[in-house]
Amino acid sequence: MKKRNIINSLGPGLLWAGAAIGVSHLVQSTRAGAIYGFQLVAIILLINLIKYPFFEFGPRYASSTGESLLHGYRRLGKGALILYLILTIATMFTLQAAITVVTAGLFSYIFPNSFNITLWAALILSIATIIVVFGKYSFLDKIIKYIIIVLALSTIIAVVSAFSRGFNPNPEYIRNFNWDFTDIALLIAIAGWMPSAIDISVWHSFWSIAKRKAGKHIPTVKESLFDFNVGYIGTAILSIGFLSLGALVMYGSGESFSSNGTAFAGQLISLFTSNLGTWSYAFIAIAALTTMSSTTLTCLDAYPRVLRPATELLFPKLKKNDKDTWNWLSWFWLGILLTGTMLIISFFLKGMSFLVDIATTLSFLTAPILGYLNLRVVTGKNVPIEHQPKKWLRILSWIGLTVLSGFSVYYIFWRIFLT
Repeated sequence: MKKRNIINSLGPGLLWAGAAIGVSHLVQSTRAGAIYGFQLVAIILLINLIKYPFFEFGPRYASSTGESLLHGYRRLGKGALILYLILTIATMFTLQAAITVVTAGLFSYIFPNSFNITLWAALILSIATIIVVFGKYSFLDKIIKYIIIVLALSTIIAVVSAFSRGFNPNPEYIRNFNWDFTDIALLIAIAGWMPSAIDISVWHSFWSIAKRKAGKHIPTVKESLFDFNVGYIGTAILSIGFLSLGALVMYGSGESFSSNGTAFAGQLISLFTSNLGTWSYAFIAIAALTTMSSTTLTCLDAYPRVLRPATELLFPKLKKNDKDTWNWLSWFWLGILLTGTMLIISFFLKGMSFLVDIATTLSFLTAPILGYLNLRVVTGKNVPIEHQPKKWLRILSWIGLTVLSGFSVYYIFWRIFLT
């Protein structure tokens, strides 16, 4: 790979990282550290490993065939595409609502005495809608690189500072991970978006196609996978960074994260300022705001981008031969998404942590199904043999499907029969 081509190929993988680094890192990873210390480090790394193939299949399929994973699902039959649509519609409202609420909590804390979380959420979604409709992919592609760099640098510096102070939890407040249902339920909630929901593999395939159309250089399969691996490895490292902050500052302290979005935002920012100094408040506030805003924006961009072609593939008569990214179907799905999201935030919000755990758990339960579809698609006859996953990646896929399915069955069985 030529150096210039590698640089030009970067984009979809970082955009994927921008979607992944958000609630899963700022909220769930930090909570994991605050509750269990460093006990979940190996488990979180293992989760990143077993989910790796299902995300990697997105750019692999797009770059080797020139079409999105959705088209691959359609090749499996209408049933696969319908299943994907059902799973997406079943999870998209809680996912978008959870991300938006965390973002609104940050704005509410940083700009006190302004709006409540519901009004902040409505304002954030309104601005994001304008950017999505008029900015489109090129805007996201340009800003996401800088946002990730700012967050990564600030996290690394804060973790190093926290480590320099030592790790001395109070034995009276130590909690061990005991593998009972309560611990496993929380682990599933953490794992659901670690590093993200597998839905994003479909989004990534669309971003890869958009990258091919937007630039003069068309990335090869090898370059596309390099771009993805940079983003994926980066998110894994940052997940451990946020876990470390939670562990070093809050584990064994007798304190716990608030379920209130505004209060949680204050606790999160204090993890950084207590280690870097009060001078860093503005720097950290901007990093946190831009990170969560970019995640909100990315998800709001992705759902209409994916749901429109999914609908057109199921109902070909709806497809028009126009080059416009946004047509009435795009507006329809965007309107449905915004309406459902605001209804959840307005009437069903019991607390930020509750909503986040519901959203992440749903993503975990749907992961084996989407992972299996991705494996079927990337090993299809239309994918050149040389671009299909190697044996080790297929073995890892089946291990991942077994583990994810096993925990999902256990969770559902316990919920139905033992609670």
